[in-house]
Amino acid sequence: MSATVVPLPPKSSSETTDFLRRMASMVSGQNGEMLLRAAALIESLTKRAMSAERLFHEQQEENKRLVKLREGTELVVAQIETLRKQLADVTSAAATERAAFDAERGRLLGLMQDAESHISKLTGELETLRASVDSFNETAVSVPIEVLRLARTQFDFLCDGFARNGDPISQAISEIGGFAIDQALTAKKTDSA
Repeated sequence: MSATVVPLPPKSSSETTDFLRRMASMVSGQNGEMLLRAAALIESLTKRAMSAERLFHEQQEENKRLVKLREGTELVVAQIETLRKQLADVTSAAATERAAFDAERGRLLGLMQDAESHISKLTGELETLRASVDSFNETAVSVPIEVLRLARTQFDFLCDGFARNGDPISQAISEIGGFAIDQALTAKKTDSA
């Protein structure tokens, strides 16, 4: 009994394996490994099928080996069909995984855009605060509390000295300076509480 041999298209298996390898580089984890294994299996089975085809031509002249060759070819065809079904399953799973990946990527891009918007807003607020602090720093000086207390004591000493010398204007100026320091110290206690 003769069988019709249909040669494999020259580039179909290499295009398929190239596609699977490209797909595997885009997919991570087990799906990528499965795609690589499928590509390797297709190449392996393609080589086996080509070898079987060559053997079929050689053994066609020898009737004794025809039955064995036919059985081997049917087995290879069954394996290829099984692999095609597996490939279809893997491709479907990869497409599902890719869709999930794209959805997650879209969600993360949205979060990133929200974060960038929030960062821009906070950067603007920070610049406003810096400008405010810079303008405040141009009109204010930071002094340790102990220095203020020492200055308060000096104003009290000056005030007493001016009172003994009968200089009410200098005494009033010294009292005003001491009062201003008292207000600053009181404000600092209120801020700390």
